[in-house]
Amino acid sequence: MDILSLQNPLFATYAIAACLMILKGVAMSWLTVVRMMQVKGGYRAPEDLRKTALNPEPNPAQLAPDDRVDRIRRIQLNDLENLPYFLVAGFLFVLTEPSLMLARVLLYGYVLSRLLHFVAYLSARNHETRATFWTVGSLILIFMTGWTLVAALTPGP
Repeated sequence: MDILSLQNPLFATYAIAACLMILKGVAMSWLTVVRMMQVKGGYRAPEDLRKTALNPEPNPAQLAPDDRVDRIRRIQLNDLENLPYFLVAGFLFVLTEPSLMLARVLLYGYVLSRLLHFVAYLSARNHETRATFWTVGSLILIFMTGWTLVAALTPGP
């Protein structure tokens, strides 16, 4: 069975986890827009104050920071700092052909840690709570990367 095939349960596990994380990351852009529309503000660029169908009564206050909008932006920035590492580390990890159970625990564990981090951030939990979920994901990345590095450094047959 070809390792980079969706017929391979190991690669399919990675593909599912990667797709979930990509969709979660993209959803943050949409959530930012929804929040901006809800508060009619949180804009960043002066040209956003032009009168349009979606902003019929522009007001300079719309450029003021809004925590409800900025919270989503911070979540998105955190995703942008973390998800690329997961996508690469997970892909390389799958190439080492670990057991399916180990791959599922690590890849889905990472997804769960990021979703819990999102909920904690969105609901304004304290730093320690967010950091706990971030740490779980980070340790998973370190493990997968270390595993892959050892496999790459180990001479083959």
